[in-house]
Amino acid sequence: MSRLRVEFTTEPFDLDEAPAHALVAREVIEAAELDSVDVGPFGNTVEGGADAVLGAVDTLLRRSLEAGATRISLQVNVIGDVTEEGNEGATEEENVTGEEGP
Repeated sequence: MSRLRVEFTTEPFDLDEAPAHALVAREVIEAAELDSVDVGPFGNTVEGGADAVLGAVDTLLRRSLEAGATRISLQVNVIGDVTEEGNEGATEEENVTGEEGP
């Protein structure tokens, strides 16, 4: 199973106070069972197993749009695999050789 990192922002921005869609996005992400969550005023980053991250992103998209988001930008990166041996976060090449690639 893959590990994913997702970076996202919700819009429109409001510099005076966090809009409802941003608060909903934060609530969804903080409630999800993710390994790492970094919530900031202009961008957010989460990491975890693929199923947990994708489930959280689905909920995030639906609830943020319902709460008034007019745009949600996100980037999804595969950051490694979780192998049977428990080699969490290793790249595919690391899983095969046990060493980092060139």
